[in-house]
Parts: sequence; C-alpha cells; structure tokens
Amino acid sequence: MTVEDCYQLGYIVKPHGLKGEVQVLLDVDYPDEYKTLESVFVQQGQQLVPFFITAISLNGDKAIIRFEDTDSLELAQSLKGCALYLPLSTLPEREEGDFYFHELVGLELIDVNTDEAVGMIENVFEAGPQTLLSVKHKTSKEVLIPLTDELIKEIDKENNQIHMFVPEGLVDVYLED
Repeated sequence: MTVEDCYQLGYIVKPHGLKGEVQVLLDVDYPDEYKTLESVFVQQGQQLVPFFITAISLNGDKAIIRFEDTDSLELAQSLKGCALYLPLSTLPEREEGDFYFHELVGLELIDVNTDEAVGMIENVFEAGPQTLLSVKHKTSKEVLIPLTDELIKEIDKENNQIHMFVPEGLVDVYLED
C-alpha cells in the first residue's frame, strides 16, 4: 500500500496516559463514521505500516486510540506526529455533485470567465479557514486559487476538467515578475 492509494485520516498528536494510547486529530468531515475502525496505516518515514486498533473513543474530531502491541508511553511517544491513512477504497460514496479533494488533483482548471485553461491542479490544501487549489500554470509557476462551492461551475470527470469562476486578476498576480 502506498500513500497514493490512500487518504489521510489524521495524525497522532501525542501520547495519552501511560499505557500506550495516543490522541489523534481526525481530519475528516464526519468523524463518527470512523468509530468502528479496526486498523489504520501509520506513516513511518516513507512507509505505511499497518496498525491494528484494540480500542477507540471519539470526542468530536479527536480520538483516543489504543493500538495492538503499543503498550507503553515510550512506544506511544515514538508515534507522535505520524500521519494515519486509510485506503481510498474505504471512502464512503458521495452524493451527486459532491467530491473529495483528492479527486481534483490532476484535473485541468478552466477559467469560466475567459474559457481558457489556467493549468493542472497539483494539490488541494487548507490554509486556516480557506481551502486552496495549487495549480501549475502553463508557465510552470504555482498559482493558488480559492476553492468554494460558489466558484465551481462544473466538475467534468469525463474530460478531467474543473470549470471555475477564477477571481479576476488573481492569476496575473502570480505571473508578474
């Protein structure tokens, strides 16, 4: 299993208690959907290592997890900061018109205002309260475009394109020397 085959569930914030439990921040829309998890992949270096869960308790977007064979503070401490992943195949189905951020990576961004291609989406990330698309412009420069429902006109999966209303002048700001 590779990171490309997975989505990030969250990350381990710190140990919890003295018996090997860890506190996890879940970076998902509906944390309650994960209260019966049996296992996760923990990123250690460049590898994803399977960890089996023996107990999990949720409180909002935080969870306390006990992993099998992790029964000491020292072992839990060694996991601090590690990202947790699940296979993409485990994602719940979305309703028509909804999408996961990872589905946007690799799509060509078309500006509806000019009907021109801005570039390819390389990443989607959250910067505080704002979600941004990192787009590689045809000039090879990175352009950051805000992602909101109001700006999206259409996601055309068949043609690998997303049609958006890009704020006027935004791309030019990134292309200036």
